[in-house]
Amino acid sequence: MREGKFLQKNMEKWKQVENASGVEPDEMARQFTELVNDLGYAKTFYPQSRVTDYLNHLAARIYLNIYRNKKEERSRVGQFVKTELPLVLYKHRRALLYSFLLFLCFSLIAAFSAAHDEQFVRGVLGDGYVDMTEQNIANGDPFGVYKDGDAMGMFSAIAYNNIRVAFLMFISGFFAGIGTLYMLFKNGFMLGAFQYYFFARGLGWPSVLVIWIHGTLEISAIVIAGGAGFVIGRSILFPGTFSRMKALKEGARDGVKIVFGLVPVFLAAALLEGFITRYTDMPVWLSIFILGASLLFIGWYFLWYPARVYAKQSSR
Repeated sequence: MREGKFLQKNMEKWKQVENASGVEPDEMARQFTELVNDLGYAKTFYPQSRVTDYLNHLAARIYLNIYRNKKEERSRVGQFVKTELPLVLYKHRRALLYSFLLFLCFSLIAAFSAAHDEQFVRGVLGDGYVDMTEQNIANGDPFGVYKDGDAMGMFSAIAYNNIRVAFLMFISGFFAGIGTLYMLFKNGFMLGAFQYYFFARGLGWPSVLVIWIHGTLEISAIVIAGGAGFVIGRSILFPGTFSRMKALKEGARDGVKIVFGLVPVFLAAALLEGFITRYTDMPVWLSIFILGASLLFIGWYFLWYPARVYAKQSSR
């Protein structure tokens, strides 16, 4: 084919590619494939022609666009962690605060009830668990339950259960937040009764050093998941200036982001419970270090950092 005919046949297509903007990734890939074919033909039959240089530059530009799009997709997780999730957390900070206050209130009520009713702990935790713990205390190993089974099996079971609870808390928010409130009540009562049980037997400080190694991340994540459920409930009850459906869609989107952001936290908590908590006789300083680092992380990423990201975004 003569060069002039080759130009006449394809120039209109090349101009469309050159002037295109906002092209979908699939269309961009198709254009790039066709350009590479045309470039190969031009290099074979017109190696010294200006059309070959033109096609080479055009193909290189599209390749860079494709590479940039792929790079943006790879950085999507980083963008979510660094900016998107913190902004959602700051936006719904009141829902998270309400979840924390309610959970704390339920825990204190349970502890108060346990202090005035000896059977309350059994009613909340169950006879089987209390009897097993009583036996462990008598054997001089009050936290022996964390040594049962293999570490990997415990990690898998605990991670699955905690993530399931978090998603149930979120989904329960679709019942106008009542389901989330009930789950906070249930988990708060269990924690209050559980913690009081050890304090009443003179094992309060040891229980903090052992149980809260993983409990700091685990309980914090449960409370935050409760906040995600309240985001849904609030969007249903108080849609504001939006239609109820639009508010629900926005609330569901933000709630999903919060819950998915908690998955690594639950995995870290399960890792600690499965592999670290079982060493109940570890040095006190090490236990305090792990507990403090967990608490510092929760305070930094879920409280301080979102405010910083919001302030930076606002200043822009």
